[in-house]
Amino acid sequence: MIDKRALKEFAMRVGADDIGIGSLDRFDGVPQEMDPRYYFPEAKSIIGLIFRIPRGFIRGTEEGTNFYQYPSLGYGGINEVIAPTVIYEIGKYIEEQGYEAAPFRNTGGRGSVSDMTGKHGKELSPELHVTIHSETSPIERSLNTRPVQENKPCPDVFIHFRLAAYICGLGEIGYSKMFLSRKFGPLNRQAFILTDAEIEPDVIYSGPELCKKCMACVYACPGNCISRDEQISINIMGKTLTWGKLDEWSCFAYYIGAALKSNPFVDKNIYEQLQDGELLKEGKLSVKADNYNDLMDVINSYYPMETQGYFPPKCGGCLRACYIAMEKLDVLPDNFVNRFRTHKAWKRKI
Repeated sequence: MIDKRALKEFAMRVGADDIGIGSLDRFDGVPQEMDPRYYFPEAKSIIGLIFRIPRGFIRGTEEGTNFYQYPSLGYGGINEVIAPTVIYEIGKYIEEQGYEAAPFRNTGGRGSVSDMTGKHGKELSPELHVTIHSETSPIERSLNTRPVQENKPCPDVFIHFRLAAYICGLGEIGYSKMFLSRKFGPLNRQAFILTDAEIEPDVIYSGPELCKKCMACVYACPGNCISRDEQISINIMGKTLTWGKLDEWSCFAYYIGAALKSNPFVDKNIYEQLQDGELLKEGKLSVKADNYNDLMDVINSYYPMETQGYFPPKCGGCLRACYIAMEKLDVLPDNFVNRFRTHKAWKRKI
């Protein structure tokens, strides 16, 4: 039997910033491809880990003067270095006590169901499959796989991280679909461990409401990617969770460059290039699966991935807007001397 308090103390000591425990029956009703019990059928508990994104990691984006610290440290650094290291230590801790620990970390890989279209890889049309798997933009990483047995889902099983964090009692899902940690708001990453140890689950978060539905995320999105009028609702453990419908294709495109007024790496010529390719109509970009590669070819011509080595986030508007709103509404524990935003948000003139 694993001591819950000792496990949590160990997790915090080796680098987690928050930890919660969920039971696997809380996943009842999710699609097979998102059900962790197909990954580890004997698992009885899921351990959720929160990793804080320090506020200063997004300072350069806020000021418009440094764009690689957040993706390299706040995104890649946590997902690829810090979280796996902590999972490794906790996994050893659990297995030294006679129980198995199966990791579930955030990664560049994807499951058999697309996170962009919601379709299974084998449902994709040959034309779309070729387009989105091109060398220039392999963004639709839904695989055309098949089950190893009739009663199993296609690999890879990939859980819904935000729902899993909610199931572990670590916070709420905000209107923007971002997970809001009870300690750090939107400035967090998550990782998980499945174990066959039966650990008493934590209660679902029921503290002060974290998302006030203030719509700051909607107003801050340069691509109008978050709908104010259309919502997605699901029922989990008798509670209805709701967030704004998200246009995933546009969201990703704007994150890596389509937000022209908050992209310092392009010049005025980009408008002419986009108009020539009929990607820009009446001053607005229309981003879809079938024109995504063409758009990225134009944007990437200003900062080739091969030379810069990273995709600088030229948006992040919803994340910063959400944090600023939560700070103003005194939702988060406040241990800062100064507010994050001290002047009007910048916009570039094109």
